[in-house]
Amino acid sequence: MRLGGLRLLGRIDRYVGGLFVAAYATALLLVVGLSTIGYLATHLDHFEPWADGSTAPTLDVLRFYVFNIPFLYLQVAPFVTVIAALFTLARMIKANETVAVLAAGVSAQRLLLPVLVGGVVATLGMFGLREVLTYTIAPQRDALLDLLEEKRREPVYESVWLKDRLGDVVHVREFRPSTGTPPVAELRDVEVTSKRENTYILQRAERAVWASTPAGPRWVLEGGVLEEVDSQKEARAIRELQDLGFTPSDVLTAIKGYEFPLELSFSQIAHLARRDPDNTEYQTLLQYNLTFPLANLVLLLVALPLMMGRERGRQQVGLAAGCGLCVTFFFVDFISRALGMDGSLSPVVSSWLPVLLFGSLGIAMFESMRS
Repeated sequence: MRLGGLRLLGRIDRYVGGLFVAAYATALLLVVGLSTIGYLATHLDHFEPWADGSTAPTLDVLRFYVFNIPFLYLQVAPFVTVIAALFTLARMIKANETVAVLAAGVSAQRLLLPVLVGGVVATLGMFGLREVLTYTIAPQRDALLDLLEEKRREPVYESVWLKDRLGDVVHVREFRPSTGTPPVAELRDVEVTSKRENTYILQRAERAVWASTPAGPRWVLEGGVLEEVDSQKEARAIRELQDLGFTPSDVLTAIKGYEFPLELSFSQIAHLARRDPDNTEYQTLLQYNLTFPLANLVLLLVALPLMMGRERGRQQVGLAAGCGLCVTFFFVDFISRALGMDGSLSPVVSSWLPVLLFGSLGIAMFESMRS
């Protein structure tokens, strides 16, 4: 099957695709390596002694930085893609390969099709990788980060607020996700405020432990009390929370949503947004998780034409212009996202505006690229 004068997956497609894959590997090592060094330079406190004179185990430090690499990649993946594409095109221009292909009647758009396909693969891979990480290494990485940041053996989170699946407001003075052997999640001074019809219900306890019961896993209470506010009924003792509205995993997701919202996966944000639909941050991040991976493709559309129009020996100008336009995109993206998260712009507009703006510009530039 032929497309634009070339056979699909023919020799030229395989050649350009191979160049792009090799350039992507180089750009990946370069950009992610620099990001890792930058992260190390700004987190030297990870290696400082603890208050008791001990230090974090070396193996735990190494494990954290290995686990952290995929998360750093997700922050810079569009940069990796566009740098790889620019390197690929610069190499072909330097070898006069683009001139030969164009002289044969093949359009520049068709020549660069394998690069665009690579951008689509990067877009899908970025979205899928974030979802996979959520359920694989993310919990271990987060626990190791807490160990290095807070310099403690077990994580302890204070003053946690969340909404459960029933819309009830939960406040926990202290949450310990793993206590004892085997690890058991524990809440200290927990309050759950509910509204059932016209009655407000307050459940509180000095301590709650996530444990197995005949009815399945439940929050088992110590000093548990249920009180119907503005009711003549007396408060009564309870041994379990009356409604299973949240689990330890829900608490950890809520904590991450507050401390590291940009690291949440699409499924996690959708989970939080369903429980708190009026939260503009969650609604913005829900859209942003869809639009940010598209930057892999958008940046190719705006950067490649700037390089393709350069003669041999002047690729540096196109490379600089392409990188400058990419930086402009991320600046606009950052400002737009910030306006969405503070409620100044609607979540949909703030997340999709940069993609649509630069995407439209990129399509126009790509279509008018010199052939």
